[in-house]
Amino acid sequence: MEPRYIMDQIETDIADRMIFIGGPRQVGKTTLAISLLGQGQNESSPAYLNWDVLADREDILAGRLPSGQTRIIFDEIHKYAQWRNLMKGLFDKNKTSVSFIVTGSARLDYYRKGGDSLQGRYHYYRLHPFTLMECGRESDNALVAQLLRFGGFPEPFLRGETRFHRRWLREHSARVIYEDLRDLENVREVSMLDLLLSHLPACVGSPLSVNSLSKLLQVAYETVERWLAIFERLYLCYRIPPFGAKRIRAVRKEKKLYFWDWSRVTDRGARFENMVAGHLLKYCHYVEDTEGYDMELRFIRDTDKREVDFVVLRDGYAEFAVECKTGERSTSPTCRYFRERTDIPRFYQVHLGTKDFGNATTNTRVLPFSTFCRELVLP
Repeated sequence: MEPRYIMDQIETDIADRMIFIGGPRQVGKTTLAISLLGQGQNESSPAYLNWDVLADREDILAGRLPSGQTRIIFDEIHKYAQWRNLMKGLFDKNKTSVSFIVTGSARLDYYRKGGDSLQGRYHYYRLHPFTLMECGRESDNALVAQLLRFGGFPEPFLRGETRFHRRWLREHSARVIYEDLRDLENVREVSMLDLLLSHLPACVGSPLSVNSLSKLLQVAYETVERWLAIFERLYLCYRIPPFGAKRIRAVRKEKKLYFWDWSRVTDRGARFENMVAGHLLKYCHYVEDTEGYDMELRFIRDTDKREVDFVVLRDGYAEFAVECKTGERSTSPTCRYFRERTDIPRFYQVHLGTKDFGNATTNTRVLPFSTFCRELVLP
């Protein structure tokens, strides 16, 4: 398999820092980490320690590191409440001779169990599913269709089989809800979270009403908010806030929700929008994790329901905005409206067709999604 998109940056950073790799379950974190050990290595390598394996857990707690290894992987160690203090001690004692890689299918920046005792000792990378540019065939329309149909998670994407994909989705949801959630969160109403998860794909593409969800599930607003936050910590979904500007009456409260695996979304238009969101979030996280900029993904919507799907911000300033259309249409009038009333320098309208044209009046470029990815060099 070709090296993943963050491999070179990790190789640079690993010399003097621990490397934390977070991301959704089955996105390829373990495969990436093991590839950093060198050719011919696999999960049976002595340098790979998994917290879920009892023998490995005992060695980790006793501080027994495998001898003769220059790089050691700790997988899912964040399930241990005191994992940060443990890693701090191991790093401080062995940093001149051993490099450490920590992986987990939950937000490692959240599960701190107190203060960040590892400050200055690690770099944190978020591994995303495959996207168009990472696959290396950016002009291949068949590849775009395959990504849209099966998502970017390695197994279902590379297999490209409907039956396998359908079974994989069910198994993936079950493992996250009934295993990861049980290990990391104190939740009794697991079946209710399962019900919430099954309803959320229909909410993609529109501002998310937590009030409506609380009425549907017959639980308190605060309970639904807590459950959604758990899903975000477990890399099932993410929410993006609205972008406000002085000259528009922007909505300020309701966020939009998207899935890390956009293939969960059944509506084709909403799925395409979610796929574009995934590519843009990957771009934001890549720039943030490798260059240190403060990156944000937002959307624009005013009180009259005019909306542009996405705005990318760097250090608080808008870089560009993106509107998603499944067909090759004329420029959306909302792009012109917001172009005249905001400081956003560039507007793009992406689609699944072949037409590529600009509009001088609206300062918006209409172009194929593959062209957009190639020209912005999205990872």
